[in-house]
Amino acid sequence: MRREETVDHNLKTAWHAIARMYNQQAAKYDATMSMGFVLLNINSEEGSPATKIAPLMGLEARSLTRLLKSMEEKGLVFREADKVDKRSVRIRLTKEGKDKKEKARETVLKFNQAVHEQVPPEKLAVFFEVIQQINQMIEKINTSKISND
Repeated sequence: MRREETVDHNLKTAWHAIARMYNQQAAKYDATMSMGFVLLNINSEEGSPATKIAPLMGLEARSLTRLLKSMEEKGLVFREADKVDKRSVRIRLTKEGKDKKEKARETVLKFNQAVHEQVPPEKLAVFFEVIQQINQMIEKINTSKISND
């Protein structure tokens, strides 16, 4: 089997193309795709617990910590002790963070709109079904490895 015929090659190639496109758009606003995804995963009004953001993005906590530090330095987010649980830290958006979150949201929506205009609905439905099946299969593999270890 040629690599072009493998599922992982095609997923990786498509994701890298999407990431390049998002990074080019984000660069216009002195940001990165990763920053945009973090912004999109923070509740605009209440902020979000730092511990909840990494799993939403599929990131390790260490990677998120570095990214949040960079975003704090850029004035996009700030940390605040949780009002209920003082041991917990909430990540909140600054005014500039909210503005950049909106730009990120617009970029994601434009891309999705373009895909929906180019790909027939029945093909997208099959795509989403297949991706969901692959994710479920991976989850089963990961779960069985954990229980077999």
